[in-house]
Amino acid sequence: MRVHRDGTPVAPAPGLIRIGTRGSALAVAQTTTVAESIVAATGLEAVLVIVTTRGDVSRESLSQLGGTGVFVSALREALLAGRCDLAVHSLKDLPTGPCDGIALGAVPPRADARDALCGRDGLTLAMLPAGARVGTGSPRRAAQIRLRRPDVEVLDLRGNVDTRLGRVGADLDAVVLACAGLDRLGRGAAISERFPLDEVPPAPGQGALAIEVRSADAGCEPYRTALDALDHAPSRATALAERALLATLEAGCAAPIGATARIDGERLLLRAEVHGADGREQLVFTDALPWSATDAESAGVPELLGARVADQLLQMGAARIAPLGARP
Repeated sequence: MRVHRDGTPVAPAPGLIRIGTRGSALAVAQTTTVAESIVAATGLEAVLVIVTTRGDVSRESLSQLGGTGVFVSALREALLAGRCDLAVHSLKDLPTGPCDGIALGAVPPRADARDALCGRDGLTLAMLPAGARVGTGSPRRAAQIRLRRPDVEVLDLRGNVDTRLGRVGADLDAVVLACAGLDRLGRGAAISERFPLDEVPPAPGQGALAIEVRSADAGCEPYRTALDALDHAPSRATALAERALLATLEAGCAAPIGATARIDGERLLLRAEVHGADGREQLVFTDALPWSATDAESAGVPELLGARVADQLLQMGAARIAPLGARP
């Protein structure tokens, strides 16, 4: 499989699918897996086109940079400009609003959506001593840690996975990262605790990938075959429900919101939390709707469920305790 930097354009060619990705080790690892699936499904050649985004080069926190879109916009520009045919994102990085000319083509099977504590000497959150220093770049994770351990110090953290892990045992006692990213990079051994989803819901869409395609190409070959082979209906449904929650709340990366959706028999269930930034206040609500991967009437159910849960949280006072654009 070939890999090209965006500065050396790859011309479109019959039998070739060009896949855009960020250049981080994690992004390349997860995009390589997608590319291998496409090659297996279509018999075509795939090439990775690496695009540098603002989020990859800045040392500012995600909230200071302006939100999740900093990892997405450059890839979308490359897709619309014809420098790649598909673009692979971590789904939680996607802004919740639509993007003209671009469609969500597939959501592959979701990886472990949980958050992980990587503690020195194998320490779990409960085992950390009072005053321990815990690093995270996520306001949600910071609020969840403060709720469970108000006696530890939570510090802002930036950098790639290895940079963050390198601080454990140096100036930090632990860091919190996504299980999916650690597993995809082969760093699972660094995990001392995987937080239960029903106790510590992650960011909406965490663990899921999003494959975007130009809207005009979504139904065309060979893209349709490739996307159909990648798409996993339960993963798409759970991710879309969580994203609809976020969209209805009009929440950005600075909002401490956790959500986890799952298929429960013939139902789609969504549990969501909204936290105050200091971790002292917490609102929780769970709801479910009938859903089936084979039932045409289930189309739109994830979005409806996400909106219902968000509306209830707003009625409970979510906009009072967290920075949300929506109001009840």
